[in-house]
Amino acid sequence: MKRKAGIIILIISMMWVLHTFSKNFMVDPQFEKFISRKDQILTDHNLWISMIRIHILLAIISLITGPLGAIKAIRDKSRNFHRWNGRIYVMSIILNFIPGVYVSFFATGGLPSIIGFLILNSLWLITTILGFWYIKRQRVMLHSQWITRSFFLSFANITIYIIVAISHNLMNFSYGTSYTIAVWLSWSLNLLGSEFMIRRRLFF
Repeated sequence: MKRKAGIIILIISMMWVLHTFSKNFMVDPQFEKFISRKDQILTDHNLWISMIRIHILLAIISLITGPLGAIKAIRDKSRNFHRWNGRIYVMSIILNFIPGVYVSFFATGGLPSIIGFLILNSLWLITTILGFWYIKRQRVMLHSQWITRSFFLSFANITIYIIVAISHNLMNFSYGTSYTIAVWLSWSLNLLGSEFMIRRRLFF
């Protein structure tokens, strides 16, 4: 069961990485569609584009390294690879905090979305640091639990995408309202999912 869960997560991660990279760096590299919803709040388009690119690239790194650290077979085969992969994962999230916070202040949906994103970014950073802190003290179980929470928060963008598609396109909520709802549910539902995985011990 653990092996299947790890492989499924890896497949989902890789598919989302390909989708995100192609959408934001090939189909619409200037983020014209995204910016069209933010024209009233963006003060510096070039700075926002630079920060969102950094944010996306670092998030892609976390989505690649995260599953590689979660799959037990890979971890058992090479502990050295697991350590270096984990360090890259942790650094990608730490470095992502500043660009993540910056783009949060220009979130669609106004103040409620901004607050939701700031909570998400803070939780992502805290859970990651706690996971790293515990492994440095050889508390393997606590490390596994906190890194699982961190990794599930890495999927927040997928959750936002799905919820916006349902609430905006199918339920006819306004885009701003749909986005705000999605932001708050992205970290709350993902953390609930991580707790389910932890209690079932489907990872690590």
